[in-house]
Amino acid sequence: MSEHTVNHAAHHTRAGDEDLGLDPAEAAVPGARGGDGKGAARPSALEAFIDAMIDLGQTGQVFGEHGIGKTATFASHIRRAYEDTELVYVPAANLAPDDLLVNAPVRDPRSGELVLRQLVMRQLKPGRRFVLLIDDSLQAGPAIQSQLMQIACNWTLGEHDLRALGCIGVFLADNESLAETAARRSDFAILDRMVTIRVTANDTAWRDALRRRFGQFDLTGVFRVWASQPPEIRRLLSPRTLEHILANAAEGFPLVWGLPLLNGARLRLALPAGEGGRTKEVDRTAEILDAIAAALGVPNRATVADPVRRLVRAALKNRWAVLVQGPPGCGKTELVRAMVQEGLRRDPLYFSLPVTSVEDLCAPVPSPDGTLDNLLAAGFTGDEPKVVVWDEYNRPKDKAAFARLMEITQEWSVAGRPIRNLRAQIALQNPPYHVGRKLLVSRNNIAQATRFTASLDITPEDIPANEWLIARYGSVAETVLEWWKNDIDDEGRAWITKRTLERLIRLHGRGLPLQHGLVYLGDGEYAPVPLGALTARLAGSQRTGLKELAADVGVWEERLARALAGNAEGDDASDVVHQVFANAELSQLQKQREVVIRLAAHLPPKLRATYLVGASEEAQAFWVGILAACRARQASARIP
Repeated sequence: MSEHTVNHAAHHTRAGDEDLGLDPAEAAVPGARGGDGKGAARPSALEAFIDAMIDLGQTGQVFGEHGIGKTATFASHIRRAYEDTELVYVPAANLAPDDLLVNAPVRDPRSGELVLRQLVMRQLKPGRRFVLLIDDSLQAGPAIQSQLMQIACNWTLGEHDLRALGCIGVFLADNESLAETAARRSDFAILDRMVTIRVTANDTAWRDALRRRFGQFDLTGVFRVWASQPPEIRRLLSPRTLEHILANAAEGFPLVWGLPLLNGARLRLALPAGEGGRTKEVDRTAEILDAIAAALGVPNRATVADPVRRLVRAALKNRWAVLVQGPPGCGKTELVRAMVQEGLRRDPLYFSLPVTSVEDLCAPVPSPDGTLDNLLAAGFTGDEPKVVVWDEYNRPKDKAAFARLMEITQEWSVAGRPIRNLRAQIALQNPPYHVGRKLLVSRNNIAQATRFTASLDITPEDIPANEWLIARYGSVAETVLEWWKNDIDDEGRAWITKRTLERLIRLHGRGLPLQHGLVYLGDGEYAPVPLGALTARLAGSQRTGLKELAADVGVWEERLARALAGNAEGDDASDVVHQVFANAELSQLQKQREVVIRLAAHLPPKLRATYLVGASEEAQAFWVGILAACRARQASARIP
């Protein structure tokens, strides 16, 4: 469901993607009804049901799994089949009790006196015919459920008759799985007022929608891969998730980024144990993604260099909502803010979820025309380009705020009002566990998790925070980073985040004990990382680093030449120089470019080749230049 279909599905389109219907921020296209997507004449089961309920004046209840295009089918079908009719989309899970109806004092036009009137939400008085779709209808709280049931049973809300306001159809939709809903509808008097249909992926037009969006690919093979999977896999690999996989493939990203992070762990396309005679779970994720990549004719990469920056650039270009999960203190937030500033020339709209309330996003207020309107946070208004950063995404202050947030990430709107020129949404969160300790983060369900086009799970090495530390703190940062890279083991590095490194640098600058900069675990215990080697380095103890190589470059050049002449594999000196180059930051290497050329020319070819593997584009460009200079130097000096 796109931002434009929230209130005015018939009029607004999204440039370049107006026909897509699977991603929450997109709108669907009618067409294929199962099969291969070529039979556009026959209506889908869901479209036929919509038409019948509108003709009969009955409330329709639609159940189906997440991500199969239910909402998008409503958007495309109403726009195509019903002239001068809007789809009023109400995400029930995001409603507060006063959003639909509220008593407020208004001035009576006849008497001039203030009287108490029931004001209905503005979306229910669009001034033209409309079809009301209440999505996630089972996820609303008890107070909202009572209001929704009056709508479903009588097509009224308080003192307002929806038919008199222009309503020609009322539908409730949801996935009835208890894993995703708050309740089951069991009151017989209510159930007796509705006509119910259960739909599957073959009852919506998702294949045509994907063909339209990804015209650069022949998707026939992909659809065959999907159709050949058992039902358990197809439920996990929903059309919405498949769309995200294709979007990542189109950008040259790992296809696995399209699989959501469910409670901090990557969703696995696995067959469960105990079914079909299986004695243990069978994980088919790699096999299926490889098959999709082969059908598309693209590589299924395991990773890409500089993933966070590349993902943010793609989100800005393609209008994506993306999720970045990484350990605390690794520099996620600062990097994303810098990338948004670089791309938009303005700061992002930043919200930290632990301190964000519903009132920080919007608040209902009576309007002069007698309806209930919503005031939006100032940052959401205006026509300037916007990017929203949701920091600490899985640490919401309360459920109401997180529910409202789900509307924004799904519909790109707040309280039914589209956020104009919203270019991207970037959610940042921590994993459930780090260094063996549980973090106080919330759980999510698969319907929430699949709202993001790409979900990236990173390590500290994926964030170029080292360069930032060097640029800000100079030689002291270089010394501390050399200690972090060379003097402690992997477990120690996990305890020393980039945020901790900055604290150590700043404490050293003030002459304070470094111990106080480590993470405090309680009862007098600090993170178990020895600081003796760091203290020695900061006191001037000699270590072999890039500066030391530069100071004695002639000696090292001679040692390397002798080693290479005697053994094509080099010796200990070759290993030392190689390790220094591998650990150095790009800015350090650039400052010592001539030194790097002189020494790299005498390194074994297999060591030189490693500098291009998995490096960022900037680092690859640097090393390509270095290797070219080495070849030129070797040719002129006739070095073997």
